[in-house]
Amino acid sequence: MAERDVVPGFLLLEDGTLFRGALRASLATTVAEVVFTTNMSGYQEVFTDPSYRAQIVVMTAPMIGNYGVNPADPESAAPQIAGVVVRELSRTYSNWRAEGDLESYLKAAQIPILEGVDTRKLTRHLRTVGVMRGVIGAGEQPTDEARAALDACPSMEGLDLASRVTTKERYRWGNPQAPHHIVAYDFGIKRNILRLFDDAGCHVTVVPASTPAEAALELEPDGVFLSNGPGDPDAIEYAPSTIKAIAEKEVPMFGICLGHQLLGLTFGAQTVKMPYGHRGGNHPVRELETGRILITSQNHGFAVQGSEKEIPGAPGLQVTHVNLNDQTVEGLRHRELPVFAVQYHPEAAPGPHDARPLFEQFMETVRKRRG
Repeated sequence: MAERDVVPGFLLLEDGTLFRGALRASLATTVAEVVFTTNMSGYQEVFTDPSYRAQIVVMTAPMIGNYGVNPADPESAAPQIAGVVVRELSRTYSNWRAEGDLESYLKAAQIPILEGVDTRKLTRHLRTVGVMRGVIGAGEQPTDEARAALDACPSMEGLDLASRVTTKERYRWGNPQAPHHIVAYDFGIKRNILRLFDDAGCHVTVVPASTPAEAALELEPDGVFLSNGPGDPDAIEYAPSTIKAIAEKEVPMFGICLGHQLLGLTFGAQTVKMPYGHRGGNHPVRELETGRILITSQNHGFAVQGSEKEIPGAPGLQVTHVNLNDQTVEGLRHRELPVFAVQYHPEAAPGPHDARPLFEQFMETVRKRRG
């Protein structure tokens, strides 16, 4: 984008706080929940992760775009975010894998970039007050139209966004001759999850989020996976009965992020919206059985209510992991059924691969069931 196409822009939060900058890529007025991530890299994975659907993402790293974009790293077919806020957008990029620049990539998707914002101040504000809705627009001051759009923006609470990002049709991933078959419920699944199942000797059938239990079981899966995804887990009212029907058949089941929350709801737990959530690549999690500390990648704004001692309302569930920053529940398993889940993202690669063995743990359960 030529410099003449860059105009003054703003981010107005619903509490009236105003941040000014320069608007790039798209000049469209955009309203969404405003969140921050502490990832130092991996911006292409963040922007294409369906879990970020309908969110304006504040990047706390001071510069982004310096290594460009490539066709291998996206977690979905297109960017999912509503907008981006940065301190500085790199004008050049350098990486042997890069095939283009970040600004052009987001411009093609009509996603605005607000540059020149004091993102440290903005992040501290969101961390203190809590994430909230915001509007990005062109101009020195918000217009009446921008304020009206902000007022009309729905809260994340009560939104079933999984039904918007899920696949519309069933599809297959991996080698059809692979020895194990996994049915994956797509609430906003990331491609790297599918790649890891392929590496583990699985072929995967990805099904829409609303697929009935009977239809999934007819596929004769060796295991069922519940994916990550966006929105309020309480709003996905069709999922718990399906999950329970499959689990009661003693089919091994593994959930990540939203899948973790849905498993909790299935067996009597409650979920709660967090003040500012967990988003980044360096969140410490304690594995209760071993005391081992994992450095994890996370992206969620809701959590299963409970502590390391119990999950209220869900006596059948046992807590397996807790977050060391705020003691929230990061993992659970059923006491009798072959079902477990984690809140963080073991498929991600923020640097450490501490959590990657969870896929092998699931595969051990799958192999044991097959005998």
